[in-house]
Amino acid sequence: MVMAARPTAPDRRLLALYAALDAMHGRRHWHWWPDADPFEVCVGAILVQNTSWANVERALDCLRASAALEPVAMARLSEDELQELVRPSGQFRQKAKKLRAFLALVGRHGSLGALLALPADRLRADLLATWGIGPETADCVLLYAARQPAFIVDAYLIRLCGRLGLGPGAAAGYDAWQRFFEDNLPRDRDLWARFRAEIVLHAKYLCLKRTPRCHLCSLLPLCPGSPARGAGAGDLPPGSA
Repeated sequence: MVMAARPTAPDRRLLALYAALDAMHGRRHWHWWPDADPFEVCVGAILVQNTSWANVERALDCLRASAALEPVAMARLSEDELQELVRPSGQFRQKAKKLRAFLALVGRHGSLGALLALPADRLRADLLATWGIGPETADCVLLYAARQPAFIVDAYLIRLCGRLGLGPGAAAGYDAWQRFFEDNLPRDRDLWARFRAEIVLHAKYLCLKRTPRCHLCSLLPLCPGSPARGAGAGDLPPGSA
């Protein structure tokens, strides 16, 4: 997680975007990861790589039905058993190997609780040093399992912000995008978790990659990347929800 100097004030455009997304989607993410079991969050963050969440849910259901959605129980599974249980998530051999690597990390720290209790910088470094875990997965674990502030960057965020004319640009790397959000928002873990959930929901249901449903989006008049550009496009004023 990038630790840069804090700005003198949050960026009003990002706060307005958050308010607009919350008005549109705030009631739809009551089941989001903040209320989930921390180990389930970690497993889900690994399994969701290169697949849809619907496929991950099927794999989690298989693990749950086999009473294997717990570190010790999962570690007892044979390689074939683990692969079969996570098969619905796709790339099941690689993902089983990634889960084994994560379980080894948990084992080195004595328990999942001890791992997640590490300081954020240390936890992120240990996660990134684990085979199969990149920045997005590590930050999912930080934000939703360890409940520490870390802004997650993914294709959904870059698509939405690109259309709104926000952020460092599509060519920028993960760290630059993360720095943009972390430097321009209050350092509030719950706000970041909610904001992330609403970005995902908006990109999945309205701001689609090929056929965005702009007519249903309250950001339409402010979106220079949409077919209908309104006055003040790209400048999100406070209270634009």
